Amino acid sequence: MSRELNFIDLFAGAGGLSEGFIREGFQAVAHVEMDKGACDTLKTRLAYHYLTQNNKLSIYKAYLKNEITREVLWGNIPESIMESVINEEITGETINDIFKNIDKQSDGHKVDLIIGGPPCQAYSLVGRSRDPNRMKGDKRNYLFRYYAEFLKKYKPKYFVFENVLGLLTAGNKRYLNEMTQLFESIGYSVAEPTVLNAEDYEVLQKRRRVIIMGKRGNKKFNFPELQKVENKWQIKKDLLYDLPYLNPGDEFNIVKYAKPINKYLRTTEIRNGIDIVTQHITRNHNKRDLEIYSIAIDKWVNEKTRLKYSDLPARLQTHNNTEAFLDRFKVIDPIGHSHTMVAHISKDGHYYIYPDSKQIRSISVREAARIQSFSDDYFFEGGRTAAFKQIGNAVPPLMARAIAKTLKEILK
Repeated sequence: MSRELNFIDLFAGAGGLSEGFIREGFQAVAHVEMDKGACDTLKTRLAYHYLTQNNKLSIYKAYLKNEITREVLWGNIPESIMESVINEEITGETINDIFKNIDKQSDGHKVDLIIGGPPCQAYSLVGRSRDPNRMKGDKRNYLFRYYAEFLKKYKPKYFVFENVLGLLTAGNKRYLNEMTQLFESIGYSVAEPTVLNAEDYEVLQKRRRVIIMGKRGNKKFNFPELQKVENKWQIKKDLLYDLPYLNPGDEFNIVKYAKPINKYLRTTEIRNGIDIVTQHITRNHNKRDLEIYSIAIDKWVNEKTRLKYSDLPARLQTHNNTEAFLDRFKVIDPIGHSHTMVAHISKDGHYYIYPDSKQIRSISVREAARIQSFSDDYFFEGGRTAAFKQIGNAVPPLMARAIAKTLKEILK
């Protein structure tokens, strides 16, 4: 392996956390992820990085333009890179085989860093509220124990564990306390859990996540200070302004930009050299939803008030419960930052309505990816629904990059 600093990404998803570290010069030894679509996305992204480093980006561009198949794209990449994406659920039955696979990939090199966060539904406040047992007994509550097995096996200098805010209170703090004690018992000094706000790192989204960081050894370790950036950028004017007009149901899988690049898209590298937009695709909507969207857009854009479901005309209400989930229709803020992107966007677009009465629809896959700070050359495999799910579950790459930059300075 050519790079000095390397990492393993557990519960990797579509690679948002990993992307931040790769862009700061780290090399991925392995990604472990149970979802097949996300693994395919990871492989395609690793293909992009390999081809970029070897001055063969034209091959990747040909794939985005549908001039070559995915098999041809992947066929241009060394097998060792493709095999570093391990499509497995981490369980007691699979963990030893995963270790063998990673050992083959690491080729005897020491692992500097382990990153990742288990699926968050078990700690999420929303997940707990929707589950009749409030997630008690859910096996995902204890996936951190497998994370600890990787720390024991590879003894990285540092680890970065990412999760939702609910982790701080889940089980009356039982999971957090057990997690911290476990990490300390296997030789890590664990910093106080820190809540990061994606907005502090140029992400145009109100997204807060808990980061637990640990350093090998018993010497007290404090969470390092990350460099924050002033973020006065706006969703519509700065982030989405150059994407082509869409009607509901439009599928622009390959399309030219509607306007030139601006300062925000250039400095964040969201637009970074690829001359086309892919996956600018949105759902079709029935007449009822379009009428509701229109009302919601008018109230938010012109009155700065959110539509309450109970305020809709009776003919537009299909749910009997008009007291819970009153904000089930929500418009993206055009002059501020988006509310948190979650995986539910894969089920319907009601919570992510485009903020313009001239384009009454939910947001496109590419718009969702940009709100999460993925660059336009990031291609999500598996179709529209799979792409939305991968994007909603991801860590914003710009926030991940801020963590990676600070850790690189410490490690070097």
